[in-house]
Amino acid sequence: MSNNEKISDYITFPRTFEKYAWYKPIIVFILATIIMFILGGLMTLAASQVFGVDFIKFVLGKGIDGLNSAIPIIFTDLFIFMFIPGLYIASKIVKDRPFSSYSSSRGGWNFKLYLKALIIPLILFLIYQCIEIAVIGGKGTPQFSILFLIVLFISVPLQSIAEEFMFRGILLQTLGSWFKIPVLAIVIQAIIFGLAHGYNSFGFFETVVMGLICGFFAWKTDGIEVSSAIHTANNFCVGFFVMLGLHTSTSSPQISTVLPVIVFEILLCVLLYYVGKKTSWFGEIPENSQNS
Repeated sequence: MSNNEKISDYITFPRTFEKYAWYKPIIVFILATIIMFILGGLMTLAASQVFGVDFIKFVLGKGIDGLNSAIPIIFTDLFIFMFIPGLYIASKIVKDRPFSSYSSSRGGWNFKLYLKALIIPLILFLIYQCIEIAVIGGKGTPQFSILFLIVLFISVPLQSIAEEFMFRGILLQTLGSWFKIPVLAIVIQAIIFGLAHGYNSFGFFETVVMGLICGFFAWKTDGIEVSSAIHTANNFCVGFFVMLGLHTSTSSPQISTVLPVIVFEILLCVLLYYVGKKTSWFGEIPENSQNS
């Protein structure tokens, strides 16, 4: 897309298509979810044959608290990633709009923008984790391995991007098209994002803040590349320190760890947005975007 073309608002983008109808995103989401579970079920069946039924019971039974070793993380991440092919197939079945419109209103996914936006959050998340460990100490069991490197560099980005397609893609766009109020759509999807993760009340609040930040960037950049980069950086850093034995994933975080993270995430949001506005950091976004 050239810089002379007008960029549609991402959140209400579905309404610009001729075949738009308020109920079609519901059909797409249901179909995508069904296909995700079918593909995930096939993957689960294959994993049970390789690793045994007890492994599947362990992964499904432990939930978030079980995501402190490579194989369960890979399994869970790939299961979530199945939403992307599910969404692709569902969009082809319903034929209401192109699959590319779920990632941006600028002509589809921009990998270069994703990589640019990944740098600052990744560096700052790593610095924050180091400071946190220096202050409160690290806990866990070191488990450096090839499998964990696969987690960090392959399954974590895939899972993070898949969640962005799910929450800041079809969900945010659907809510935005219904209500035509971007802020309301961002808030609702963030709450659903928090509920979907299964944390305690403190973890829920932290996840909602992350959902608000990712929704904000999807709105302001007319796509999910920047929010995907933030999401990837966060999950990568958590996985990296789990691998080093300095962090453990838990569904019951405490307020003493949650509050500093929330403050950090807000400061990160402000800094990243400032950099994106004042420099060419987000140069892949045409200047005549409605939200520029």
